[in-house]
Amino acid sequence: MSNLLNADKLLQGLNLDLGEDDYEEPLNVLIESLNNEANLTYFGKLAFEYQIKKHLTVRGQIFQKSRSLPNQTISRPVFVIGLPRSGTTFLFNLLSLDPDHRSPLFWEMMNPLPSCKQGSFSEKMRVMRSRSILFSKNRFISKLDDVHAITATSPEECLLIKVFALKSILYFYMANTPSYLSYLEDSDRTASYLWHRRFLKVLQSRYKPKRWLLKDPSHLGNLDEILSIYPDACFIHIHRDPVETIPSICSLTSQVRKGFTDSVNLNELGSRTLDFWENSKKRNEAQKTNLNDDQYMDIYYEDFINDPSKTIENIYTKFNFSFDKKNKELTESYIEKSVKTHKEKHIYTLEEYGLDKKEVHNRLQ
Repeated sequence: MSNLLNADKLLQGLNLDLGEDDYEEPLNVLIESLNNEANLTYFGKLAFEYQIKKHLTVRGQIFQKSRSLPNQTISRPVFVIGLPRSGTTFLFNLLSLDPDHRSPLFWEMMNPLPSCKQGSFSEKMRVMRSRSILFSKNRFISKLDDVHAITATSPEECLLIKVFALKSILYFYMANTPSYLSYLEDSDRTASYLWHRRFLKVLQSRYKPKRWLLKDPSHLGNLDEILSIYPDACFIHIHRDPVETIPSICSLTSQVRKGFTDSVNLNELGSRTLDFWENSKKRNEAQKTNLNDDQYMDIYYEDFINDPSKTIENIYTKFNFSFDKKNKELTESYIEKSVKTHKEKHIYTLEEYGLDKKEVHNRLQ
């Protein structure tokens, strides 16, 4: 059986208005990269067909729904950024305890429409469908939850929103797609955030939060694009030694790819990963000079881990958010539980991916 994907076949039967034609170019680049470079198994081909069709289907639903909604201001977004595996998830989870913050949940990214009421039967069914997706994922990608746990009702990264523009690093995590990754770096990423905004607009139609709380390491080099869509956005940038973060994301990527491909070239993975995040960091350094001081905050992993509660308080002070007694209690309780929770050690080395400490520090430190 052929493992080749076909754009026309993927688009057949959608019967949806996909909005602007901005999806056509990334779709063709992605499919060409998957066919020529990814070394997909037959199951991998089926998985990508399902994923891409699902992403385009939800895109069409979002486009139709967003046109029917009145123009409204998107609640101020707070973006947690930093190299992958740098503590962004722990920070994100602590900030999400605040009822003033709302983050898109995994099930909402999978099945946002039609809109449904909180606690309704329809919502429960969508949560169940999302759990079945995660169950299948766990069968084919072993031990992934030990590295990056996902539940149907937990907040997830924006890479699952950017897929609606077919411009997301998710596809590179799933399979070796270097041509697509190069395209992603060189193309205008504004369309990703146009669809990001439309998605939040749809979620806001159910209830509008005081602030959106969002996370995705690939936001790091896209500050200009984000500000073109969300001019009032603010950013919390967590820094960690890249000698720790780069092999960790390589390890996570290799685990994901094993579910869809026949083999994983670890040296190529290390080289491509380092290149991508070096370019993202350079763009970040150039773009953050355009922000006001009250829009951007740098924090450091060691300080955060040593005193997470103090870091959260500093963030609230910086952005003039209200940090009341209840919020403080929730934060301290979550920290206490996290300390007691046993987590399997994630073992990795730079050398596995053809990298060394000096090179990584020279390019990312």
